[in-house]
Amino acid sequence: MSRKEVVKINDISKPVKRLVQLKLEDLMPLPPPYDKSGSEPPLTTPKPEWEETYVTELDGYIAIDLPWKPKTKEEEERLIQKFLEGLKKLTSRESNWTFLQPLLLSLEYCAKCQNCAEACPIYIASGRKDIYRPTYRAEVLRRIYNKYIAKKPGGDIELNIFTLMRLAELAYRCTLCRRCVQVCPLGIDNGLIAREIRKLFSQELGIAPKNLHEKGTVQHLKVGSSTGMTPKALLKMVKYIEDFIYEKTGKRIKIPVDQKGADILLIHNAGEFLSWPENVAAFAIIFEEAGLSWTLSSEPLGYDVVNYGAWYDDVQLARIALKHIEIARKLEVKKIVVGECGHATKALVVVADRILTDENRIPRESALPLLRDIVMSNKLNLDPSKNNFPVTLHDPCNIVRLSGIVEPQREILRKIAPMFREMVPHGVYNYCCGGGSGFAIMQSLNFPEWRNKVASRMKFKQILEAFKDVLDPKIPKYVCAPCSNCKGAIRDVLAHYRATELYNIHYGGLVELIVNAMVDLKEPYLDFLKEKKS
Repeated sequence: MSRKEVVKINDISKPVKRLVQLKLEDLMPLPPPYDKSGSEPPLTTPKPEWEETYVTELDGYIAIDLPWKPKTKEEEERLIQKFLEGLKKLTSRESNWTFLQPLLLSLEYCAKCQNCAEACPIYIASGRKDIYRPTYRAEVLRRIYNKYIAKKPGGDIELNIFTLMRLAELAYRCTLCRRCVQVCPLGIDNGLIAREIRKLFSQELGIAPKNLHEKGTVQHLKVGSSTGMTPKALLKMVKYIEDFIYEKTGKRIKIPVDQKGADILLIHNAGEFLSWPENVAAFAIIFEEAGLSWTLSSEPLGYDVVNYGAWYDDVQLARIALKHIEIARKLEVKKIVVGECGHATKALVVVADRILTDENRIPRESALPLLRDIVMSNKLNLDPSKNNFPVTLHDPCNIVRLSGIVEPQREILRKIAPMFREMVPHGVYNYCCGGGSGFAIMQSLNFPEWRNKVASRMKFKQILEAFKDVLDPKIPKYVCAPCSNCKGAIRDVLAHYRATELYNIHYGGLVELIVNAMVDLKEPYLDFLKEKKS
C-alpha cells in the first residue's frame, strides 16, 4: 500500500466526501477460475441521491438504511450530545451490566500489536484497507472515551459529525465472528466493541438497520416472527411441509405442534420455513424415524428462534429470549433444541444465561449433538454411497468458535459422505461466511454488493480451493452449512459469481444430507442430484 493510501485513526473526522474508495484491483485475488480479468462483476458507485439521505462518507456503502443524516448544525450537535450521554451509560455499571467488564478491559488493554488484523477476513479481503482493521473502530471509540468521558490525556481525536456518522457505519463492517480474539495475546474482544457501538446507536439514538430492528426484532415481537409469518400462516406451512414430505419420500408424517409434555421443543429459524422448507422437513423425517418425543410451537415467537438482538441491542435480546423460555415452560417440555441456526444457538444457549435465572433455566442445546447421537447410534438406516459427491463443511462462527460445537457435524459427515473434505482452515479457525451479525439479511441499497465483494470473499475463496480438483461442471459439489444465515450468505455469493450455474456448486444444511442417505428413499432428497439424473 502506498503511503498516500494510509488512513490514520484521526482521519475519521476529516470533512471529505469519502474516507475510502474500494477498487476491484485492490481486493484479495480469487483463485482459478476467477483469477482472470473480467471474471467477476465490477464494483458500482452509490447513487448521487443516496448521498443526501444516507451516510456514504465511510466507503460509499450503506448498512444503516435510515435517513438519519443531520441537515442542520443543531441536529449535528444534538446527535453528538446524545452519543456522549450514551457512551457514558455504556461504560457505567448501572446501565450496562451485561457486557461492561469485557468492554472496559478491551478498551483498556489493547497492545496495538495488530495480530488481529491478519486474522480478520474482511481486512484481508479488502486488500488490507486500514478502516477495516479490527483495531480501527475500537481505537476510535477508545480515544473518544478517553478524551470525553474518562478525561484521560492523549485522546487524539475530534468528535464531530463525520466521526459519528462513520463510526456508526463502521460498526457494520465487522461480522462479529471473533476470529480476532483467538489470536490476541491479551484476549481483547474487538468484535464485542463493534457490537457495543451498535448497541449505543440503537438503544440511545434509535439508529439501526431496518432489517435488524424495524423489520427484525420489532416485527418478531409484534407478529411472532421476523419473517412476518403469523401463527396461522405457520400452521398452513406445517401442512404444506407434511405434503412436501409425502411427495418427496412417500412417507406420511404428522408433524407435532403444541404437544404438551413432549421431551423436546424444536425451534427453527423461521427463514427455513420460507426459503428452505426441505430443511424443516428433513428434521421431521429424522426425528420421526428416530422415535423422538418432540413438538413445534405455534405460539408467536415459538416457531422462530432467531434473536437479532444478539447483534445490536440488549433490550430486544432479553425480550425475545424470555419469550422463548415462557413458551417452553407453558408446553412443559424437558428441553429446547435449536435447529440449524448459528446466532440463535449462541443467543439462546450461551448469551441468554446472563438473564435466565431460577425456574427459567430450562435446558437448551443445539440440534447438532442430538443429530450426531441419532446417526452414530444407527437409529437410521443410511447408505453413504447415496452421497457420493464432493462435500465440504462451512463452520458457522456462532456454533463452532463461539459455542464450542466442533466435532458432532464432522462425525456425521465422515459417516455419510465418503468424499467429504475440509476447508482450509477449518473448525474453530474457519472463516465467517460473510453474512454474520445480520449481514445475510441486510438486503437494501448497495450493502449486498459490499457483502459479496468483501465480507464473503474469503469464504468464496475457501469454497473454490476446497473443490479445486473437482471444478468440472459435470461433478456436483455441496457446501454443507448447518446455519440458516450462513446458507443465505453462501447462496448469495454463489449467485453473485454464478458458481452454481458455471461450476455445479450447491449449498444446503446437514439434515438434508442425512435424509439423502436414507436407504428407503427411492429418489434423491437433494434436488440437484435429481436434475442430474433426469
